[in-house]
Amino acid sequence: MNPLLARLGITTPIIQAPLAGGGDTPELAAAVSNAGALGFLGCNYLSTDAIAVRCRQVRELSSKPFGANLFAPTIGEPASDIKATLDALRPFYAELGLGLPEIQTSPLQFDAQLDTILDSDASVFSFTCGLVDKKVIDRVHRAGKLVLGTATTVAEGRALCELGVDGVIAQGAEAGGHRATFLESPADGRVGLFALVPQLEDAIDVPIVASGAIMNGRGIAAALALGASAVQMGTAFLWCPESGINTSYRNALAKARDDSSVVTQSFSGKPARGIANRFIREMTDKPHAGFPIQNELTRPLREAAKRRDLADFQSLWAGQAAGTGRALPAAKLVNTLMSEFDTTRKRWG
Repeated sequence: MNPLLARLGITTPIIQAPLAGGGDTPELAAAVSNAGALGFLGCNYLSTDAIAVRCRQVRELSSKPFGANLFAPTIGEPASDIKATLDALRPFYAELGLGLPEIQTSPLQFDAQLDTILDSDASVFSFTCGLVDKKVIDRVHRAGKLVLGTATTVAEGRALCELGVDGVIAQGAEAGGHRATFLESPADGRVGLFALVPQLEDAIDVPIVASGAIMNGRGIAAALALGASAVQMGTAFLWCPESGINTSYRNALAKARDDSSVVTQSFSGKPARGIANRFIREMTDKPHAGFPIQNELTRPLREAAKRRDLADFQSLWAGQAAGTGRALPAAKLVNTLMSEFDTTRKRWG
């Protein structure tokens, strides 16, 4: 067993990516962990009470290790003309029979959320979209938990190592969901996974977790051959019946091609990769208010679309290989992935 797996307390080199916003569920995280991989909860948009409840639910379903994730704390990006943004959103709200939302500017409660995670049974804490204070790393370690940070470039990987993280998640340009870039411009942070992993492996001395459009055992084998100790898979687990996505989202995954996903700021104000839909297309080049304000301004629209199962107004976060997923129960998917991984290694000799 490689050292990272031993420290994480898992038997397979697979980490289920945190899927903040409803993609992950306690049932999904527990099933992944019970299969020998590492289940995760994306907690960024949850209240402290909700985080505590979900962590307890995972523990009720599994005695195995699991993790919890937050975005790095942020002051928020400078808002553009909010009135112009609301004017751009007005037709979509009217189409769904909704009134325009009130402007919400309250910051995410990172410190309180972290306190709740540290008090939970989660054994791993990961963060993305920035750096945290060194004191945060020290607190997590004192609580007996491991820390993983997310990088999209070699420079970001080095910055994370200077903080004292236990491992670096290498997020390739192919990955679904929010881009983790924090030192570079969003465009400069889009390095392909299989270019990023070996360069990171040469530059840093902590284990690397490869993340980005890995959907099968061949991808896992390739990532490990390039220097990763494990892989983080998100889109692959969205296909599982335990995930929290609705039918229209599942249908969009099934229809996705290699060129179906785009990077957009239209939903949250922060660059994120998802399957292109009508909202993204019509909001291209329209003003957005920056994160987290844009995220709050579009939240009622997205929630209404989820309730009504309308794909055109949901944030369908997914990687570039979304259409190659399998609708298998999470435990069976983990077992299938490892069988494919073993077959690939034997074929390579």
